[in-house]
Amino acid sequence: MLTDTAISPDVTGMSYQQLLERVRYDGAYPTTERAAAAVHRVMSALGRQIGGDERGELARCLPVEAALAFTAQVPDAQPLTGWAFVKDLAARTGATPATARWEAGTVLAAVSRLAGPHITARLVDHLPEGWALLFGLPQLPRPQRHV
Repeated sequence: MLTDTAISPDVTGMSYQQLLERVRYDGAYPTTERAAAAVHRVMSALGRQIGGDERGELARCLPVEAALAFTAQVPDAQPLTGWAFVKDLAARTGATPATARWEAGTVLAAVSRLAGPHITARLVDHLPEGWALLFGLPQLPRPQRHV
């Protein structure tokens, strides 16, 4: 787990307040508080999905508050598909799957902007199917891996 001393606010491309404003605007949330709640829920849920080097790389791209919500969670042994992630988020928050999909897509598109194309591509590549759309990217078929 990363602590707030391991995450430098100077590394991120936007402040936490700017992240909240981006999420509030893109997600059409009526208040910054609602956007902050969405960021916290999605970043906590994302923290259960990403481990390894990608976890640290992403955390360093985020404003401290978002990085702490993300890194406070222990990654699951097997990450969920994008759709299973949305259904899990809905179940944990009491939202409908449509609302959870909107919330996840809004927050993760902002996270994608912060992380940049290289880190976002690595995240999507290491996660099961269905995550690209949540990060605001096209969902391209993955090549078959022959063993």
